[in-house]
Amino acid sequence: MVNLPLPLEALHPALWRAHQLGSARGAVSPSGFPELDLQLPGGGWPHRALTELLLPHPGLGEMRLLAPMLAAWAGRGAGVMLFDPPTAPCAWALAQLGLDARQWLLVNSRDRRRGQGQPQGRADSRVPRLLPSADLLWALEQALKSGHAGAVLAWLPARLGADALRRLQLAAQAHDAPVFLLREPAAAQQPSVAPLRLALLPDGPDRLRLRLLKRRGPPLAQTLRLWLPPVLGSVADPGPGPDTPPPDKAPGTAVTPSVPPRVWS
Repeated sequence: MVNLPLPLEALHPALWRAHQLGSARGAVSPSGFPELDLQLPGGGWPHRALTELLLPHPGLGEMRLLAPMLAAWAGRGAGVMLFDPPTAPCAWALAQLGLDARQWLLVNSRDRRRGQGQPQGRADSRVPRLLPSADLLWALEQALKSGHAGAVLAWLPARLGADALRRLQLAAQAHDAPVFLLREPAAAQQPSVAPLRLALLPDGPDRLRLRLLKRRGPPLAQTLRLWLPPVLGSVADPGPGPDTPPPDKAPGTAVTPSVPPRVWS
């Protein structure tokens, strides 16, 4: 009997052919978007690895993109850690996405809060202590090494040393959950050890465009376009035009246009 040689990709999970989508090196969490899962190695957001999301500004739809995955983790009783978010999440808007803000833990740096002003009057002892930026990276690394942080989202600057990213990737390998680094688009000009990189682009209300900048597999030429879950059902339904008064309003009555609730307060 002739022993046929094994395919190269069968020798080690880190190997794949350039024209094929690589397999995930560990577990994955489905994104909740089938068209996106088809393009992600393993069919979902990877565990034990960094995923970089590059976006021009917060509130683009990044939380609604991650909401199906975060809701699945919340259903298992797992928490979510947010490191240096741009502002406090809106608990009411999160609840509309099936997320419970009481399961979230926020860690902020001094640089994020510097210049935002402090409330007047007596200091509130419930206000959390703020960490220096260097200590924030250390806290993020320790949270990943602990393996008990649940899903992790960290907002980091575009300029970040290669050593810092390498340490975070090594720490993420001990963390059996998705880890997301949210950074500015300028970070795309710098090399990264993160095995998965995506650029998020606006595409109108309740829509988002994604460009896969890096993955284990061939580059994806086309841009993915996703419909995001609306915060309220009425947000996705345009209903009457802005100049059409509701039935209980008399003609000529001013109508205040509705504004979709924001996930970030």
